[in-house]
Amino acid sequence: MRPAARARLRGAARAARDVPDDRRRAGRHAVTAFPSPRDPRPFGAFLGCGLVWGSTFLVIQVGNDALPPLWAATLRLAIALVLLLALLAGLRVPFPRGAALRAAAAFGALNFGVNFSLLYWGETRVPSGLTAVLYATIPLTTSLFAWALRLERPSPARLVAALVALGGVALIFSGSLRGRVDPLGLAAVLGAASCAALSGVCLKLGPRQHPLGANAGGVAVGLVVCMAASALAGEPRPWPGTWAAAAPVLYLAIFGSVVAFGLYAWLVNRWSVTRISFVSVLVPVLALALGAAFRGEQLSGTEAGGAALVLGGLAFGLAVDAARGRAAR
Repeated sequence: MRPAARARLRGAARAARDVPDDRRRAGRHAVTAFPSPRDPRPFGAFLGCGLVWGSTFLVIQVGNDALPPLWAATLRLAIALVLLLALLAGLRVPFPRGAALRAAAAFGALNFGVNFSLLYWGETRVPSGLTAVLYATIPLTTSLFAWALRLERPSPARLVAALVALGGVALIFSGSLRGRVDPLGLAAVLGAASCAALSGVCLKLGPRQHPLGANAGGVAVGLVVCMAASALAGEPRPWPGTWAAAAPVLYLAIFGSVVAFGLYAWLVNRWSVTRISFVSVLVPVLALALGAAFRGEQLSGTEAGGAALVLGGLAFGLAVDAARGRAAR
């Protein structure tokens, strides 16, 4: 073999070693870890998730005033499942099977089941501001889970970006974090955030599948978990007979579960899970922006500074991914 040919082979081998695990698995998962920056759809889906989830912590607390928390989560998932099955039938999208179903089931058990159960219960004891801060740890835990399961290599730059963004979220809610905190509620919400992080990694480990199918499979399993948790807790199961009780459930079912998690499942086919997880730090910033735009709320200097940190950490994290994408191509 000629020296030039041997040099090209050595260069190709080095490039293969340098490609992140999530890129190397592309043949198995048929995903694109580093999408083209010219395609605006993933960024639109990312922003859409953030806009919807920016309101969900508050809506969950409003709903908890009218319904028992685990029962409210059960109703939300039951309505979402009916809607998703109708969409699958109307669009002739098959329900996941085999490895795809196992990945969707793990995603649903962790995210819709354990995460929702702990989150709904924890929000009866923990203020929504602290909940947002705890959920801002998701980029860190996602990166660790992805590394432990050999899906993605840890990146110091990503960890720095996640820490900067987490600091920004903590700064935004620093005024509401004073005072005593219920330790059980704190543990429940932190456990919920950890399960949410692990759920995305489990879905990514499975084969590529239609986002509606993945969402439907996950919601079906999560519904069983939440229903069992509500029964074990001995909750009453009233029907939401008033608009005040029904509106939060309907909003969370339609927009929180069907729309936002459908977009999330679509993103899993295209982005790395660590990159997607940064939506959790964007959520509080979007919530502040919505409050300023539609309710005339004034941002304090602390909130503005925290938002700037979040956006800086987010921009740095996305820039790191873009640079890795260019190097991998």
